[in-house]
Amino acid sequence: MSPSFFPQDIIIKKRDGGSLTEAEIKFFAQGVTDGRFADYQATALLMAIFLRGMTPQETAWLTDAMMRSGEVIDLQSIAGAKVDKHSTGGVGDKVSLILAPLAAACGLKVPMMSGRGLGHTGGTLDKLEAIPGFRVMLSVTEFRAILEKVGAAMIGQTPQVVPADRKLYSLRDVTGTVECIPLICASIMSKKLAEGIDSLVLDVKFGKGAFMKRKEDALTLARAMVAVGRAGGKPVWAQLTAMNQPLGRAAGHTTEVIESIECLKGRGPADLMEVTYALTGHMLILGGAAKNAADAQQQMSAAITSGAALEKFRQMCIAQGGDPRVIQDYKLLPTAKKLLAVHAPASASGFVVEVDALKCGHAIMALGGGRAAVADQVDHAVGLANLIKIGEPVTAGTLLCTIHLNDDAKGARAAALVRAAIHFGPTAPERERLVQDLIQ
Repeated sequence: MSPSFFPQDIIIKKRDGGSLTEAEIKFFAQGVTDGRFADYQATALLMAIFLRGMTPQETAWLTDAMMRSGEVIDLQSIAGAKVDKHSTGGVGDKVSLILAPLAAACGLKVPMMSGRGLGHTGGTLDKLEAIPGFRVMLSVTEFRAILEKVGAAMIGQTPQVVPADRKLYSLRDVTGTVECIPLICASIMSKKLAEGIDSLVLDVKFGKGAFMKRKEDALTLARAMVAVGRAGGKPVWAQLTAMNQPLGRAAGHTTEVIESIECLKGRGPADLMEVTYALTGHMLILGGAAKNAADAQQQMSAAITSGAALEKFRQMCIAQGGDPRVIQDYKLLPTAKKLLAVHAPASASGFVVEVDALKCGHAIMALGGGRAAVADQVDHAVGLANLIKIGEPVTAGTLLCTIHLNDDAKGARAAALVRAAIHFGPTAPERERLVQDLIQ
């Protein structure tokens, strides 16, 4: 293509507060992919977008251009509604591991392209890789075959899908332009729309353990992504979920895999199941597998009780090379060398009034279970388990959590962070609603 404009013209236009045309945005996405837009020029435009923003139309054009920068997967030959779910990230958020097989057991096809953890937030791919042999980097052909056979496949982004996003995300990560709603929206939605889905459910987190600390910002992002989905002809629902304390009682990799399997066995923590059921229910309604919320709840409860959802998890493990014996024998998962019990101090009495999700996430990082940069390796064996929840009673010596560690010094740092995260008060606080607004 021989454009009538140059990168610097586009940069200047956005720097000065102008709106970019569809052709300019398309040139930017293609130029980032093929190298015509140098890294320093792409960075300059990202900063201009960060400072000046984008209109809804610009955001929709950017999403479409990024989606079309590589292969758009075609799943039309596979029978059934293809519905995915995406979370903006949190601490202890292992919903995808439960939701994908649960939705598949209820008749949907769930093509899930997931990411890795960064900073204090966990990643679905890292958790799955705690299962010995589990392959997340599959070709599109393998992805399609597993989806058709099992009903759910959970993989990482292939090199052919949305290459513009991989380049732009790496630049955003090192240039202070991550927290930009149009860029977040385009990054998430371009990958999801490239999966070949029919519809999408979003779990937009807000609070201490989320990237979006304020509910108002989460609402803005949710509305932007729903609008982009609508512009792309795909129904999108976005649920707002509070992330002030970790979700469930486990955080890490092995610990979260165990908790996910326990959920599929019908023994999951109430808060984790509440969020999982809400999101899966939205998927069933969007995909036409359920008439309403009550119908969806009946189907989901039956799939857990009958073992159908657990069987889908087993089938997915086998199809993606994982050892299905982990379902019955958790010792086959990466196991920490030591366990450290963290107890309430002698002065403790009353109730837990805070379990700071961000500090718990930092405890995981201190143990070696998180990454500060995308290329960092994680220790799958370390993490938190038996984590106490807000509103529970405490006295001197009450167990606050169990730390799984491989290094004493790292364990001590993690224990200090956990103690700093948990506060007590004389009365039980009013329970914060986990599942809040739904944007359609």
